[in-house]
Amino acid sequence: VQVVQSGGGLAQPGGSLHLTCAASGSSIFSGLPMGWYRQAPDKSREWVAIHSTGSHYADSVKGRFAIFRDGAKNAINLTMNRLRPDDTAVYYCFIQITSRYFWGQGTQVTVSS
Repeated sequence: VQVVQSGGGLAQPGGSLHLTCAASGSSIFSGLPMGWYRQAPDKSREWVAIHSTGSHYADSVKGRFAIFRDGAKNAINLTMNRLRPDDTAVYYCFIQITSRYFWGQGTQVTVSS
């Protein structure tokens, strides 16, 4: 199983960025949990959002971030709106298959004026 991320970059406070995550290497991704964690400098990894039977978000991003799942492409997109400096982190995509997590390579998101 491979998980490949793209997107991210630099945004000003209040701006938007977009992340994409695509999984490959299996034919049974449909319906499996996929989502995002993030890790800011000198902080532990923090859960951000997940899509399984529905979409669920951490309180810190609820109302600002949104997941869209493209089942045909085994991919999820994360749209991040009204970004804040404390959203700055490396974002990691994952897919959960039974008890195992498969991770993307990580994508830097920086929010700064």
